[in-house]
Amino acid sequence: MVKFMLTLIAITMLIGCTSKEHEAFIQAYEKNKNYHMQLQKTEKIQLYHDQATKVMLTATYLFKPSVDANDKHDEIFIVGLYTDDEEISSLSNKEYTLMLNSNISPKSIKVLEENDPILNDISFVSEWSQFYLVTFPHISSKSFKLVFESCFYGKGELNFAKVSKFVLTKKAF
Repeated sequence: MVKFMLTLIAITMLIGCTSKEHEAFIQAYEKNKNYHMQLQKTEKIQLYHDQATKVMLTATYLFKPSVDANDKHDEIFIVGLYTDDEEISSLSNKEYTLMLNSNISPKSIKVLEENDPILNDISFVSEWSQFYLVTFPHISSKSFKLVFESCFYGKGELNFAKVSKFVLTKKAF
């Protein structure tokens, strides 16, 4: 009887305590759900010179899944560019190239203003970065690389996928 009462009290206390925290967590998550969804599709690369970051590029893939098997939407990214050198701080300069899978050039690169509403749900937004809406033609593969290259500091690759990345990894067994 004593064990039963102690078990009942312990269960009641656990349920009472966790439900309040759980509800608060769910409310906070729902409030920022779009932010967290975008964060899952965000990657970052830093290019260095003399052990100091000279260029940092963040890219958020704006992919919306579709039930249409023949979906041919363009591949759209919000790209943030931070450079240590103010003279070459734009993607439109010839010092930087941005390619999809090393061979597909962007269809368009649009500069975004600091107060653009599309940046509200994007992570890594800072006043030191310049943001762009970059559109590439549709590709059919489920995974691809966004290749960023600087003629001064080298190149880096950001890996993206239209499906969850764990789906694309090989099984251990």
